[in-house]
Amino acid sequence: MTPITLEAMAAQVPDGALVALPPDYSLPSSALARALVRRGARGLRLLGVPILGYSADLLIGAGCVAEVETSAVTLGEAGFAPRFTAAVRAGTLRLRDATCPAIHTMLQAAEKGVPFMPLRGLIGSDILARRPDWKVAPNPFAPPGAEDPIVLLPALQPDIAIFHAAMADAEGNVWVGRRREIATAAHAARRALVTVERVVAGNLLADERLAPGVISALYVEAVAVAERGAWPCGLLDAYAPDGAHVAEYARLARTEEGFREYCARYVLAGAPAAAAA
Repeated sequence: MTPITLEAMAAQVPDGALVALPPDYSLPSSALARALVRRGARGLRLLGVPILGYSADLLIGAGCVAEVETSAVTLGEAGFAPRFTAAVRAGTLRLRDATCPAIHTMLQAAEKGVPFMPLRGLIGSDILARRPDWKVAPNPFAPPGAEDPIVLLPALQPDIAIFHAAMADAEGNVWVGRRREIATAAHAARRALVTVERVVAGNLLADERLAPGVISALYVEAVAVAERGAWPCGLLDAYAPDGAHVAEYARLARTEEGFREYCARYVLAGAPAAAAA
């Protein structure tokens, strides 16, 4: 598989697409998020796998997002996601509440090719009243006369899964290590667009040590090389999160003016010099 440019990859994300994004601690492609802002993407529907962070807040602030389905949007130690918070308060963003187990379960159903999967733990919570697409049904295997309701969650197939990885090989196989939720999202989605630190020779699936952490090229639509592409988030043991930069973003993005200043400095000008430090 021949790598493409970030700009070409961003062009493959159509407006209005349902896009699965990982949280900041699990292989986010901040580089592709910035490229989508530069492209002027619109109407995206973001799915947190299972929560959203920096990339989502950046896209929301830039006007790229119409809807989010997630269990949280947070910048971690830097606090609330300011552009998400502002959009919800202004009523410009549709929010579909979910829980972490529910999102994983719906993706697993799509991954397995079944229409739904059951899940315990939601009954008695307020969230069911806000999710008419989640159904409560009797357990068909309960003992005779026993009441055992269970929640049925529909399969959820994103149009695109986006993430960053340490490496891909020339065949298009991508190594994600132990981040199995990323593999589930890639398997469930119609397409996966992946940025990587580097492309290596050989076949990652032929290495007994690496193969368990590899997503097969069968599930990967395209690969783009983006060194430090997770920045300001961290990447496995390759580099740590840049907490100072995330804090700077959180401070600036509290206002529209500050957010525009941030984008002018770190997004619209292309890859920031700090990312290569």
